[in-house]
Amino acid sequence: MTLITSPNIAQADEFYAELLAAHNGLSDAQSHALNAQLVLILANHVGDPNTLKEALTLARQGFDTPP
Repeated sequence: MTLITSPNIAQADEFYAELLAAHNGLSDAQSHALNAQLVLILANHVGDPNTLKEALTLARQGFDTPP
């Protein structure tokens, strides 16, 4: 399966606002934990190991070069 990398979220602005609101009042550590938990929930929903590996590869791009 090839990941959809073009915009594909219905009502994207509303989702982004909800995502930001979920972080309101959290410490940095809690915010990172929320993000990690969200990633794991969505990864579990996707379920396919090949799709998840492709997503990890795409997400990692740009981090392999020194700042």
